[in-house]
Amino acid sequence: MREARVIRALGAMSGTSLDGVDAAVVETDGVRITGFGPTAYRAYDEAEQKVLRAALGKWHGDAGLEAAQTLVEGAHFEVLSGFDAVDLVGFHGQTLAHDPGGRGTHQLGDGAALSERLGLPVVWDFRSNDIRLGGQGAPLAPFFHFACAQWIGATEPLAFLNLGGVGNLTWIDPTRYKPEEEGALLAFDTGPANAPINDLVHARLGLAYDAGGKLAARGRVVDGALELFLDEPYFLKMPPKSLDRDAFADMLDLVRELDDADAAATMTAMSAAAVMRGLEHCPVPPARLLVTGGGRHNPVMMQMLRAGLDCAVDPVESVGLDGDMLEAQAFAYLAVRVARGLPTSCASTTGVRAAVGGGIISGKGADRN
Repeated sequence: MREARVIRALGAMSGTSLDGVDAAVVETDGVRITGFGPTAYRAYDEAEQKVLRAALGKWHGDAGLEAAQTLVEGAHFEVLSGFDAVDLVGFHGQTLAHDPGGRGTHQLGDGAALSERLGLPVVWDFRSNDIRLGGQGAPLAPFFHFACAQWIGATEPLAFLNLGGVGNLTWIDPTRYKPEEEGALLAFDTGPANAPINDLVHARLGLAYDAGGKLAARGRVVDGALELFLDEPYFLKMPPKSLDRDAFADMLDLVRELDDADAAATMTAMSAAAVMRGLEHCPVPPARLLVTGGGRHNPVMMQMLRAGLDCAVDPVESVGLDGDMLEAQAFAYLAVRVARGLPTSCASTTGVRAAVGGGIISGKGADRN
């Protein structure tokens, strides 16, 4: 599969928001996107989310992972087996822990077992090789964002912002020839996004998330708590840099004395302010910020970003992309790059020492890759 031909790759993503599994087809040669195919979504119900929450923070070999692994692999098989005419699968797995300066990274799920069940080659364990070579192992979507910028015909610097459990930013100069070229990309995690807000409303109200930002819309931002949050040294650290889902768990302590609405409003403001601080690291201000991930559905979050930034802030749908599926599409695209022996990260995206490809290829046809 190392020849430069267009293939149909199927990617899957189960993010740290723990809402479910996204799956999407991308037609690509691993460099250019030629088309987008069908998509699907398999939600985790409340009981399944409880199983996954219990596994967060666990590492390879820790006790108590069996139920979560069975759930993750079963849910992925359920959604991925519904696609036809697919050549290759990109399986990210479920991130449980991420500590690039210490124990590494842990994405739960056995790609070899999934490949056997699907009867297709599966690319998985995308992050470990980057970390072994001194990188952060995250974010990994930037090379795909670069291809998306070319697909939409961008001609001036822009940025993609993914507001998932953690926020991550990709700044792009679309005039560059390839993503690993110096000056083409800068990428890093901005800070917490949806995960702590989800944890707040789950702990206080038993809800999965603040739907439509309705709770935050009723509250007021408490400046003292926001200022304490922005004192965190992470925001001064130069990128590339990445975070674990629970790296800012003390956010909940900062709003502990606030009522539900004020706490939600303040935590939403914290996530937006982290993005604003992050954009200060960009080589030049982006002409446009394209937002993907669940956070773009939160009008309070989006309004805070628009009020605090000098560039246009739009959901990725404004340029014909699917913000619910962009990360799944990213791992479809990255799977093709792995199969072709192309890099999936570089110094300006993860801090890795040199442009490097990640991922294990398992299953039928893997010997030809």
